[in-house]
Amino acid sequence: MANVAVYNMEGKEVGKIDLNDAVFGVEINEHLVHLAVVAQLANKRQGTQKAKTRSEVSGGGRKPWRQKGTGHARQGSTRSPQWKGGGVVFAPVPRDYTIRLNKKEKRAALKSALTSRVQENKFIVVDELKLDEIKTKRFQAVLDSLGVSKALVVVGDDSDNVVISARNIPTVKTAYVNTINVYDILKYNTVVATKTAVAGIEEVYA
Repeated sequence: MANVAVYNMEGKEVGKIDLNDAVFGVEINEHLVHLAVVAQLANKRQGTQKAKTRSEVSGGGRKPWRQKGTGHARQGSTRSPQWKGGGVVFAPVPRDYTIRLNKKEKRAALKSALTSRVQENKFIVVDELKLDEIKTKRFQAVLDSLGVSKALVVVGDDSDNVVISARNIPTVKTAYVNTINVYDILKYNTVVATKTAVAGIEEVYA
């Protein structure tokens, strides 16, 4: 069972916490992690791109000149792809990019990502994150005291002030226990989680 330090908002160590091996100590499955990231990025795509083929472009009904005798190459339409204003060859059409993973695969990938962060000492536990007011400067001071810059901050449900305070920091993203995902865990250098959030993660995914 992994044992990590618990810090307060001033960056001082105030205790230790044991992490559940069922979530934070699993065997890392890189293949599933890769599939989860690919699926997440693919599912963000709108798939609404569209261009017209030669059959859809307006005009071009008559043959621009006769077949022989002009010195030009033969042409059948002014809307052929080689013409200005012509159609697009193999034009893109709307499509669905969705990739689906089953629940077990998603959970295994998430556990692998969390385990990798713990093993790399990039998982920081804070006893609590509470701000009396919405203040970006105050939240940035907390991050500085913890020694992190690019971070995914996982908080409990009663942390609206923290979420709003962090919103204007481009290198930080906040997430609740039920919104964490593999891509964000890997994208940010460090995962910062409150003790409440850690308990919630263990309860949901153990």
